[in-house]
Amino acid sequence: MSKKEQVITELFKICEKRKKYVFHNDLVKEISKKYNFGNPFDVTKIDNKAKLPTILKENDYAIIHLGNGNHKFVKGIKNVYHDFEPIKKEIKWKYKKSMLNLYNTSESNILSVANNQRILHDFLFGKDTEFDDIDISKRPKTYFPHRTKTSFSYNIGKNITIELEKIQIEIDLTIEYSGTVGIFEAKNGKLDSFAVYQIYHPFLYYHKAKKDIDINKKLKKIICVYLVRTVKEDINYLNLWAYTFSNPYDISTIKLLKSATYKLIKQN
Repeated sequence: MSKKEQVITELFKICEKRKKYVFHNDLVKEISKKYNFGNPFDVTKIDNKAKLPTILKENDYAIIHLGNGNHKFVKGIKNVYHDFEPIKKEIKWKYKKSMLNLYNTSESNILSVANNQRILHDFLFGKDTEFDDIDISKRPKTYFPHRTKTSFSYNIGKNITIELEKIQIEIDLTIEYSGTVGIFEAKNGKLDSFAVYQIYHPFLYYHKAKKDIDINKKLKKIICVYLVRTVKEDINYLNLWAYTFSNPYDISTIKLLKSATYKLIKQN
């Protein structure tokens, strides 16, 4: 068992014993110090369910963030994590590699490549979409990564209500065109699942923006896109899944819209 798993295991046992499943960063720091885990702020960051400690899997619990340094163990792993659906559509995407293309494999760089090559635009606004008549090379607007703090509440299924207070959310990239907002989250490597809050919190952030009179008149649709870069035989593949939420205030109502794999074919 890794040090991180040991810390989470003890945190869960403490919460279970006192029958209160909310815990604060102060307790995380205390337990992390006990196990010589050097980065207590990483303890509650588990981006796919395969990384959940055994004790959480056996008891069907996951961790969510509440803001103001608070976190909570919640029942129902399937409502907090979502399995990636198999992708059946592959698109061969010809491109000329630029000097800094894939110079590093950071999430930011992956999104930059996908954006510069107009793959993100094609996926959201290209052929087989309602926007298939637009010039994707010019019109969609891109907004770069940012962090923000906000407060809101939402449900996890019928029985759990979550109140978030001044929670920090990260948005890797946003693209907007003709009333449609695309939110992007990017990762490297093969993943079988992801923490839904990674795309849901940004979704709810923009959904909240509809309270603004000017935005409400223009905002028609919010699409959340998860992008995963994989490499096979020295060929880069950008795998994209588009999601929405049938009930904007229930994280468990995640719904797949479409998916596609872009195989990057280098051109001289």
